[in-house]
Amino acid sequence: MTLETRYGVPTVAVHTDKFDRVVRSVAEVNGMPGLRQVFVPQPIMGRTPGELRAYVDGRDPVTGRPVMQEVVEGLTRPLEGDDGVALERATPRLVGPDTEDGLHRLFLENRWTDFLPIVLPTEERVAAMLAGTRRKPDEVVGRMRSTHFREPWSYTVEKVAANAVMAGARPEYFPVILALAATGVTARSSSSGAMAAMAVVNGPVRREIGMNAGTGAMGPYSHANATIGRAYSLLSQNGQGGSVPGLSYMGNQGNAYAYAGVTFAENEERSPWEPFHVSRGFRPDESAVSVFTGCQSTAFSLGLRERHWREHVGNLLRGMDPNTPPTLLLDPIAARQFVERGGFAAKDALLDWIHDAARMPAGEYWDYQLVQNYIYPRATFGEEPWASRLQAAPDAPIPMFRRQDIHVVVVGGETNGYWRIMGCNYQKTMPVDEWR
Repeated sequence: MTLETRYGVPTVAVHTDKFDRVVRSVAEVNGMPGLRQVFVPQPIMGRTPGELRAYVDGRDPVTGRPVMQEVVEGLTRPLEGDDGVALERATPRLVGPDTEDGLHRLFLENRWTDFLPIVLPTEERVAAMLAGTRRKPDEVVGRMRSTHFREPWSYTVEKVAANAVMAGARPEYFPVILALAATGVTARSSSSGAMAAMAVVNGPVRREIGMNAGTGAMGPYSHANATIGRAYSLLSQNGQGGSVPGLSYMGNQGNAYAYAGVTFAENEERSPWEPFHVSRGFRPDESAVSVFTGCQSTAFSLGLRERHWREHVGNLLRGMDPNTPPTLLLDPIAARQFVERGGFAAKDALLDWIHDAARMPAGEYWDYQLVQNYIYPRATFGEEPWASRLQAAPDAPIPMFRRQDIHVVVVGGETNGYWRIMGCNYQKTMPVDEWR
């Protein structure tokens, strides 16, 4: 699209057939429904050069026409009159009156829900939610999109309130939900890797609204945790213009975390280190929420053994896909063991050690598919630290992750020393107090 619109270069986009609907949708929402598209079979991963050549020499599985004939025609056929049509991107503020059952059915049919029961966002309920903030209903909170190929949609305080009502949230939770909305980070990414989001709340607001940082904090045992996360997820779906499998959502297996994200408060009181938001520049008495994306992979263990804990942690780290950095989610018991066993009185010392422990032979590292897809090109463009690591001998151990991408959060109720590693990317931390 950039070549066509910015540089005027005739272009044919080649995709695998599984992306037929989504790429046509992307072209349409960008005002280019006539963009030339050609399709080859899926998969291409693991295919031999001969098999891939057969795709090119064969027929488009969507149209049945020869692939190369479509490419030539796409590059030479004149543009038609409807090749540049703007798409209407507005959504209704209100729907017509109906019975409760009829409205629930309407919301389901329009895919405005996560297919779990919702609280209908009546004007009275939305007004009650808006009482949780001093911000005006028509103020724009942020903009969001499912991928960087789509234009971002904007949403107001009132739109966020409607989704918060649908999720069953209470007005006192609303400033946290608005702060999440203000990140502009979607919890409904269209990545084919089936991503989800994790939200960590810090500061006094945790106790004020009854968030859980202890036993069961990451599970379905707190009204605040569950509904704040669900409100963020529903907003991400509706605020970016939808999340429809095969059209605007391409997560291959889906991700159960996406129902309400992984939303919890940090157990600051039982942590041996400063709270997460303090490490991001906030004061301890400020309230903030931090967003991470990915959440596709986890590893877990129980405590730290006296003799081989270093090897055990290293094994856990090497079990993660190196394209997605680790966030250690430590029960306070496990956190204190890292202090006692490793001497990590400062969190930065632990992060330094994790960075050094997470190593693998360079040949193995560069052979990972996601590393080839996303990190190798950056290395070839000279981006550090990957450019230097690309020069390492195949058997030389290299770090799996950048130091700045590794994080630690303390959460749990000390019923045992279980802890886990979440593969996820830190995005940003937003203040909550300014949304009160």
